[in-house]
Amino acid sequence: MEPWLELAGAVAALATPTPPAAAPRTVRLNMEQVFSLADAAQERGDIRVAEAAYEALAHDPNKQVRAEALFRHAKLLAKAGRLESAATLFRTLLDERPDAIGARLELARALDLMGDKDAAWRELRSAQASGLPSRVARIVDRYSEALRSARPMGASLEIALAPDSNISRSTRSDTLGTVLGDFEIDDDSKAKSGLGLALRGQAYRRIGLGEGSSILVRASGFADLYKKSEFNDIAFDLAAGPEFLAGRSRVQLELGATQRWFGQDPYLRSARVKGTWTLPIDRRSQLRVGASATLNDNQVNDLQDGKRFSGEIAFERALSASMGVALTLSGDREIARDAAYSTRGWRAGAMAWRDIGRTTFTAGVDFGRLRADDRLALFPEKRSDRYYRLSLGATLRQFTFAGFAPVTRLVIERNHSTIEFHDFQRTRTEFGVVRPF
Repeated sequence: MEPWLELAGAVAALATPTPPAAAPRTVRLNMEQVFSLADAAQERGDIRVAEAAYEALAHDPNKQVRAEALFRHAKLLAKAGRLESAATLFRTLLDERPDAIGARLELARALDLMGDKDAAWRELRSAQASGLPSRVARIVDRYSEALRSARPMGASLEIALAPDSNISRSTRSDTLGTVLGDFEIDDDSKAKSGLGLALRGQAYRRIGLGEGSSILVRASGFADLYKKSEFNDIAFDLAAGPEFLAGRSRVQLELGATQRWFGQDPYLRSARVKGTWTLPIDRRSQLRVGASATLNDNQVNDLQDGKRFSGEIAFERALSASMGVALTLSGDREIARDAAYSTRGWRAGAMAWRDIGRTTFTAGVDFGRLRADDRLALFPEKRSDRYYRLSLGATLRQFTFAGFAPVTRLVIERNHSTIEFHDFQRTRTEFGVVRPF
């Protein structure tokens, strides 16, 4: 039996509270008649009538009636293959009823079928953090071990306006310290503010191989576009590789290539091999370990050509059905043609998320260090950086329209460096919308 078929039977009684009998007889009859009408319409394949009935009941003043209507409507959409719309309704229900375990499990199922395994796992951990009957918990455990994506393709898009205090991450210093003395820094090389258009997108195609294995082909990119095109920052990435289950773990391998442009000119070209291992630790937590090796071709400065080796460990835990945390630790080693551009560094971060009503709030903090192997002949010291980053964000699902949910973010960055060109501070805000397809 498929895991989700077994799970659906086990959680049928947990889905949401059944519609209560209203006190006034006429209200009870009307409510029951509308539910019966929707059931009859589904039996004869009239989806339009069933949807209209559930949409009417979703505005009922009784919370339990609304919850039941949303749940049945979302199940109907999921059965019809309209997974994004179904996931939106399950999320709407959970915004009002975080304890609706059945709805959370169905949301995890929809996310899994949409190809978002990480989000599906996150919902499962949130459900388990709420507490499950032992029989259901065992089935969810088995499903967690066998979690795999079935959706063959998908995409996501985010569009935002982004006021930025430092669009080039440049210094505000007036002088540059060198072995020959202090030089004045031209105004064109200093920090400049600007209003940008931020675009983020991803599309994927999954080719199933059977037994929980597949080949994933992914294309992604970003663009920060400004009125002054010399500050435009654009990148495109293409990757492909196998993903498969290994016991309780999930393994992903990929070969990828990236091209980046800055100021409309080619800036960096790279090729990489990467592996990621994801292991559920318990019902609420998971551990992800990743490593990559990259060949860089800097198209502006050949002395920065070289190799880069990176590794990351991330731990994520659901504290409750509506709150979770994630901790990350990463390190990298860059070996460039010139030792002055060779660096080693590390970064640590913490992120928390919390659902309050129909809004998801996120907060994160990162800090790290970077050191160069040698100094450039012009500067008296080797490069040494201390980096800090604070981010706050919110997704406002109450204002969702046509599948697009508004998002807003605030990011504050500060990099202290012994080389003035790398010493910068930056405040960036984003106001936009995001949508999965």
